[in-house]
Amino acid sequence: MKRSNNRTNPARTRREALGLLGGAALLGATSRSVFAQRSDDVLTEALVLRDPDAPATGNPDGDINIVEWFDYNCPYCRKIAPEIQQVVQDDGKVRLVLKDWPILGEVSKFGARMALAAKYQDKYMAAHEAMIGVSSRLTEPRIRELLAGAGIDMDRLNRDAATNAKAIDTILARNHDQAVAFGFKGTPSFIVGKFRVPGILTMAEFEMVIADARKAKKSN
Repeated sequence: MKRSNNRTNPARTRREALGLLGGAALLGATSRSVFAQRSDDVLTEALVLRDPDAPATGNPDGDINIVEWFDYNCPYCRKIAPEIQQVVQDDGKVRLVLKDWPILGEVSKFGARMALAAKYQDKYMAAHEAMIGVSSRLTEPRIRELLAGAGIDMDRLNRDAATNAKAIDTILARNHDQAVAFGFKGTPSFIVGKFRVPGILTMAEFEMVIADARKAKKSN
């Protein structure tokens, strides 16, 4: 359930680049808001952008949010990860929200649960970077090896994963429900500001969408 790696010519205009991606669109351009108004809906702005259980990096006070749904066994997610981090670092005003969406099998689910369990020892980003930074397909033993190598207390990790299993599964279910509600078909998929981007962007295209998201925000 991976998305094909469709790249666009950086020389094209912003709108042409977005159009070629086949689905990048300004959410809320119709009369219906991008975010749901009912507090029990998974697509409320608070749960999509500010879910306290969803790890985030970048500028915590950034003016634009990038929300990524990803799978640790998705090769495209791995390939784009350093580019996203570079865009966030270079921009300086972007907050990156990470939504674990393990759709590629049981090992993916194991990796997502371990990453979220690492949050209880303030090591989510260490776990995330360890798993997203490899080039080969993950296995459970390899995940444990990577996490131990990242300085994570494995005994505590196992305890936290078991003790907080229900809370972790609730986060994963919410991430899944949001991705389905947005119509995403695979990983990686993104919300950039109020743009829905179901696929891969180059660094230049990310910069274009961020610029458009800022313009759209000012016009509201």
